Amino acid sequence: MSFIKRLSLKKLRRNSSSSPTKASQVPQAQYVEQQEQLPEDDMVIGSGTHGTSTTDMESLPTPEKQTVLLLHAAKQPYQLTEDYPVPQLKGEHDVLVRTQTIGLNPIDWKAPDFNFAIPELPYISGRELAGEVVQTSRKESRFKLRDRVLAISTDYRDLRKAAYQQYVISFDYNTVRILPSLTLEEASTLGVAFVAAALSLGVCMGVDFSSILSGPDLFSLLRSSVPPESLAEDIRSECLDGIRSHERAKAGDWVAVWGGSSTSANLTIQLAKLAGLKVITIVDKAKHGLRLSNHQVLKADLLVDSHDPERAVQIIRQNLKGKLRFGVDTRGRESATSLLHALSPDNIDSAPLLAGEKPPSPPGTPKEETLLGAHLIGLTGLPKQQAPEGTMFHTVPIKLFHEVPEVGGALCQWLERLLAEGLVKAPEIIDVEQGLGSINKGLDRMRKGEISGGKLVVRVAE
Repeated sequence: MSFIKRLSLKKLRRNSSSSPTKASQVPQAQYVEQQEQLPEDDMVIGSGTHGTSTTDMESLPTPEKQTVLLLHAAKQPYQLTEDYPVPQLKGEHDVLVRTQTIGLNPIDWKAPDFNFAIPELPYISGRELAGEVVQTSRKESRFKLRDRVLAISTDYRDLRKAAYQQYVISFDYNTVRILPSLTLEEASTLGVAFVAAALSLGVCMGVDFSSILSGPDLFSLLRSSVPPESLAEDIRSECLDGIRSHERAKAGDWVAVWGGSSTSANLTIQLAKLAGLKVITIVDKAKHGLRLSNHQVLKADLLVDSHDPERAVQIIRQNLKGKLRFGVDTRGRESATSLLHALSPDNIDSAPLLAGEKPPSPPGTPKEETLLGAHLIGLTGLPKQQAPEGTMFHTVPIKLFHEVPEVGGALCQWLERLLAEGLVKAPEIIDVEQGLGSINKGLDRMRKGEISGGKLVVRVAE
């Protein structure tokens, strides 16, 4: 008989500095769903212990303790744990959300398997969830109690914001109001993929979204409205120097998306098409070719089979004839390297000028001001080699979303408008698991490659 080992917070503290418990060594298949109701005497109304003034705070009845899913060590399953404190409101932007559905992401199993992006132990993971607002830190918040929302957690260092718990803190500028036409399950597929897509296109490629329901022009916003010193040092160069003004992607330009079946590719393709870009999708056609070739939202201008990467590159180069300057890879280092070979920086591959032939640039114009570079964005990895002449490698500055309110707020409110007008569609849901305790099972399915072309969602509560 399968079972879940539940820990009390007292036991957790007693064992936190010791070696992994026997329960943490139980095979992952034994961690299955088991839900229990919180005792009524755990409920408190408008508790003043949540870090803000009770005169400013709006609150529904909320418990002091909750159930969470904890990671105690790398290469271990997450462990269901009771009597864990509900996160406290601390700042004026904090909103407390009761978790109802969670979207699972590859990072949730890759981080413990390969021991990265785990800043502390025990650790709570999870990057996106949908639920209802139960507390706001100020009465003038744009969110009201019981609002249905999508909370997007790109800040993996703040465990209050992690999705694998019954109650989650979200910044109001990282929170999206959900319309009745969208289910909570659908909403929990959108968050991280939308943010990654918008930043890839808007920051790394310079796409201006202002003509699409007053979307953000992130290129201009970062240079005019955000003080440079407020940008983290490790992303400042990407944000301000990654692409020059005359190189910005515009309607009619081509972008290639390698790994077109992923949810991040899904949103990248949707936003690129809204901006008027022409899209090449490189995907395993045996698995996804028919679906994508007839897809109302994701149908590409050119669909290429990824089975033979060299052949894929050859097809792209022969069809585009040097017109592809932008590539987004969602798979990893190997596919990013293949995509690099498909890009064509302006004039890099041009034949030498013949005797007496005039150069394409006006005399006296500096070369670097007229040539258009190629830009490769790697969501999960970049080629080992240095970027060749005329090409820039980009890493998505994901922390912009939670560290710069102007960026996070602009993206969340734009997503609300896109969803309201039906211009962005939620990725397909492959399956729905039940309960926090089923997350290990769901992550195992992702490890085995069973989830492809859509999203796995976990329903936590009604």
